Amino acid sequence: MSSSTNGQWYPPEWPDRIRALANGELTPAEPRRAATVLLLRDSDTGGPAVHMLRRRASMAFAGGAYAYPGGGVDPRDERPVAWAGPSRAQWAVRMGVDPATAQAIVCAAVRETFEEAGVLLAGASADTVVADTTGEDWETDRAALVAHELSFADFLGRRGLVLRSDLLGAWARWITPEFEPRRYDTWFFVAALPEGQRTRNTSTEADRTVWIRPEDAAAGYDRGELLMMPPTIATLRGLQPYATAADALAAAEAQNLTPVLAQARLVGGEIVLSWPGHDEFTKHIAQTDAGSGTPGGAASDGPSGAPSPSGGTSA
Repeated sequence: MSSSTNGQWYPPEWPDRIRALANGELTPAEPRRAATVLLLRDSDTGGPAVHMLRRRASMAFAGGAYAYPGGGVDPRDERPVAWAGPSRAQWAVRMGVDPATAQAIVCAAVRETFEEAGVLLAGASADTVVADTTGEDWETDRAALVAHELSFADFLGRRGLVLRSDLLGAWARWITPEFEPRRYDTWFFVAALPEGQRTRNTSTEADRTVWIRPEDAAAGYDRGELLMMPPTIATLRGLQPYATAADALAAAEAQNLTPVLAQARLVGGEIVLSWPGHDEFTKHIAQTDAGSGTPGGAASDGPSGAPSPSGGTSA
């Protein structure tokens, strides 16, 4: 179980784990690289809508929380692929990483969007995009990718496809708190749904998918009706000013990619939990609010939204 203020996901194990970390009894895990995509399309009611998944309630990490398609980087995502759009070097500069890491993260974003939403940001050439990804042959390949029986590079190569990195915009970066047992360094991207393609719920981690305007999703969170992790609601709020999916994509270049990492301080008997730059998530946890569990904590199933910070389904 987790508890929440408004719709903020908050596991009861956190206070015990935070205290263990402060006392030197808990060694932070190394974050695993991950990517998640805010897939957008223009709505009939004004402003873009974003594609969201609801994580199955039975999942140990963030069960019932809304997030975006995403997941961990596969080491094979570094394999050479046919590439269109900004170069790997340009992506590396934008993201503050080396070119191989930049490619792996971008590939993971495109691969996970196909695996979890059936949407593929690739085409037969640098200026085309696949118009339809439905059918048994596509589903066979998608299942093989999910099972790690097929690398993304081999998938694209066999179909003669070019990865369209220009269809993505880097939007944010969140890192799972140090007191979580499984940690992710999650990159959030925005992308517009390609013409002719449609989403479908292909994720084994989700029991529902929706297209929803960011302001409507945020309102549901504020009412306590939609459960989300901090990166998810923060990125939703960041999308609200934009009138179209194209506007949001154009704004990606100016987004701050400084990693957001939660900080926990012990002040007297109280834990103060905060996310720098995001005051709405600050929590003051009294000694009596500590969970009854041990520092073993809850297991994380993957990003999601994340993150899993985070965004982060998947930060």
